[in-house]
Amino acid sequence: MNIQNVRLLGVAAAATIALAGCATSSPGYSTSPSYGGGGYSTAPAQCYDCGTVTRIEQVTTGSSAPSATGAVLGGIVGAVAGHEISRHTGGSKGNQNIATAAGAVGGAVAGNAIQKNTTGASYNVYVRMNDGRTTVVTQRDLGNVREGSYVRVYDGKAHAQ
Repeated sequence: MNIQNVRLLGVAAAATIALAGCATSSPGYSTSPSYGGGGYSTAPAQCYDCGTVTRIEQVTTGSSAPSATGAVLGGIVGAVAGHEISRHTGGSKGNQNIATAAGAVGGAVAGNAIQKNTTGASYNVYVRMNDGRTTVVTQRDLGNVREGSYVRVYDGKAHAQ
């Protein structure tokens, strides 16, 4: 190795070290505390979709139908469908009865699952964003989000940071 290659390697190493010192751990975020607004905050100052949860309200979604409605309606639809499919495919009377029973059970299970997924509690999460805006997102699962939590709002949900 000649002296010029050693010098070039030294300059490259120094430049790499200097650039590494300028790098941040999270792109788009500042980890230094901010002293604005009269309070001390360690929140990332440059996160445009971040903020603090100010309030959480529980809201009811879906219908007020009795809990077995989905299973009953699903069972009826499944029984009729099973019977008709077996009748039109040339099944015997015994096969039609078995298909009707299987359709009723399958329909009841499916109807119950559908009803559980369309009813239940949701939460309105009020977030005061870093830039002063207030936004409200509605979500079924809060995860680790609580009042006072620092969150990032994306995909229509508040996610704890």
